[in-house]
Amino acid sequence: MRLPPAILANTEEVLREILRFTAPADTTLSRYFKDHPRLGSRERGAVAEGIYAILRNKSFFTDFAEAGQSPTMRRLTILGLAEAVGVDALGGLTEEETEFLNRIAQIDRTLMPAQMQSNLPKWLFDKFVAQYGEAETLQLAHALNQPAPLDLRVNSIKATRDDVVAKLAEAPIAAEPMPYAPLGLRVLKKPSLQNLPLFKDGAIEVQDEGSQVLAQIVGAKRGEMVVDFCAGAGGKTLALGAMMRNTGRLYAFDVSEKRLAKLKPRLARSGLSNVHPVQIAHERDAKVKRLAGKIDKVLVDAPCSGLGTLRRNPDVKWRQKETAIAEMQEKQAAILDGAARLLKGGGRLVYATCSLLDEENDQIVEQFLKQHEEFTLVPMHQVLAEQKIALEMGDYLKMLPHKHQTDGFFAAVLERKPLPPRAPKPKDDEEVPADDSGTEE
Repeated sequence: MRLPPAILANTEEVLREILRFTAPADTTLSRYFKDHPRLGSRERGAVAEGIYAILRNKSFFTDFAEAGQSPTMRRLTILGLAEAVGVDALGGLTEEETEFLNRIAQIDRTLMPAQMQSNLPKWLFDKFVAQYGEAETLQLAHALNQPAPLDLRVNSIKATRDDVVAKLAEAPIAAEPMPYAPLGLRVLKKPSLQNLPLFKDGAIEVQDEGSQVLAQIVGAKRGEMVVDFCAGAGGKTLALGAMMRNTGRLYAFDVSEKRLAKLKPRLARSGLSNVHPVQIAHERDAKVKRLAGKIDKVLVDAPCSGLGTLRRNPDVKWRQKETAIAEMQEKQAAILDGAARLLKGGGRLVYATCSLLDEENDQIVEQFLKQHEEFTLVPMHQVLAEQKIALEMGDYLKMLPHKHQTDGFFAAVLERKPLPPRAPKPKDDEEVPADDSGTEE
């Protein structure tokens, strides 16, 4: 069944706005669909997938779209839609446009320059090559340019993984257990979940497997005091609350009221009562200071470039600037320093990002350890063994799309050394020793 010719015009219209890169692509698309309520679900899906195909293949498509008789934006649009839904599904193409698409489909992209194959901006391609080498960069880029699968986390407070698989099959929706996350399921297609009883009742949450593993390595236990320092919309918060079996106290800190507001309906569905969302002004907020030295576990999923999420947010590679990385580093170091103050002796902090750059990952951790002798690095292979997660890692967690079929994630586990015992307070009837430091009044 062909899409109506008007879809080409709709896609081109929203593409012009998105390519200004003044806002996230998903935000712009949501606003456009709200303003065009007559578009059905099939049409909205085609427009969205066409846009994301263009963003993933922007270098390659732009190079060829600029040649030919029809306008560049029109050619970009039909290239993206053809990639997403196939040439045969497009209505309203001219004969010349059909021939153009067929010619492009015959091109062997592996014969093109490496950067064009990667569909990455030059600054990012160069950084990846310096870090991973050219061959692995191309593997990584290829994985980042594929749409992400639909991953679910089973809420262990309400269901088991086997129960959810069985109930999804009744929908019918096929899903299979994921290899690393003990409560993870990968849905084989991308059905709508919002109206499923499983979703409405809070038995499942949409969450990438890598994100689930991050929550797992925190090792939150029953009855503990735990802080999710950069909670956002609360995906990892909810996973931590379930790990704690709805006991103890779990603080969800974030500077954004809007992000925390998105947590509220998810929290209501989850059945958790141990989660306490708290808006803070910054990492030195008085609300943070009051908990200093009292917390067992802290998760810092720090603000970052987001380059590990390009499968879901391909516009990020075009919106993100190289100059922003240094600014991110400064913010990451400050947040890590502030969050570390929360831990009691023997407590653990997990520093994590969804970045693929060492500058935001290894370097931040190494800098922190140089400045904080009271902390030690817990090797990731030890942490993974404790959590019975079958992943081979060294000192750090580095999950990569081309190796683990997840978003790109980094994590390090830092443990605060036991605090020295406090000297007992003198009893009222005991004489307090004089100060013999040698100073005179």
